[in-house]
Amino acid sequence: MPPFKAGALGPLRFGLTGEVVVVTGGGSGIGRATAELATADGALVAVLDIDKAGIAGTIEGISAAGGTARGYPVDVRDAEGLEATCARVEDELGAIYGLVPCAGTSRPEPAELMPLTTWTGLIDLNLTGMFLTCQSAGRRMLAHGRGAIVTIGSVDSLAGHAARSHYCASKFAVANLTRALALEWGRRGVRVNCLAPGIVDTPLIRRGIPIDQLENVLLDRTPHPRYADALDMAKVALFLLSDAASYVNGAILSADGGLSAGYLNHTFSGVRRAVSTAGQQ
Repeated sequence: MPPFKAGALGPLRFGLTGEVVVVTGGGSGIGRATAELATADGALVAVLDIDKAGIAGTIEGISAAGGTARGYPVDVRDAEGLEATCARVEDELGAIYGLVPCAGTSRPEPAELMPLTTWTGLIDLNLTGMFLTCQSAGRRMLAHGRGAIVTIGSVDSLAGHAARSHYCASKFAVANLTRALALEWGRRGVRVNCLAPGIVDTPLIRRGIPIDQLENVLLDRTPHPRYADALDMAKVALFLLSDAASYVNGAILSADGGLSAGYLNHTFSGVRRAVSTAGQQ
């Protein structure tokens, strides 16, 4: 991941100065980009991850850019560990306002061959870990009467994906978990929304999908002419945390370059060529 640049916000401002924002999976990918962008906006960020080296890299980048963040090693599947960590965050940084739980994983596995341990391992991290994180931070937000949570779903929250039955199940569940929490907590001052990314160029994607499938299949199905990068997703996450989204609650917001907009766009590049040729006749 390239070094974070202090000027990455450009003219964008999200009004998070002085707010405490917790980011899980903050050692890489979307989590890291969200932590960096939040600190550039003036937030005080708690970077949570099971990977201590990843935390250190994120904190180093944030410090070099003049931001304020602290690292907290924790496994999001550990309810007691999360409780202790959120208590430390409030003791050291102040009342938690924002949460972006990015911790998760994906790996292809044919359904008929999938070991039970693979299924339960992914569900435990992507879904149970998401719930426990929202529960622990959400309790504190409810006590303060204010807060915003942005769960991380996927384009697979909206449609199926072959060889990823466990991942699709987890991300569809995250979307509906988001709706349920929004219904429970909205009148008590806590908004909960779900960001559903498409193809984002992160280490997780690069490990999980062969490069020829990325370039020849998934990018071809995306009307936008490029992959997203993690910063694209961080900008949407911070919008959902901000007062600009103060009336957005229980939403599943796709940020996928149009990937989920239709079912015939697998020939998108071919259609472009055909339209271009027709225009010359």
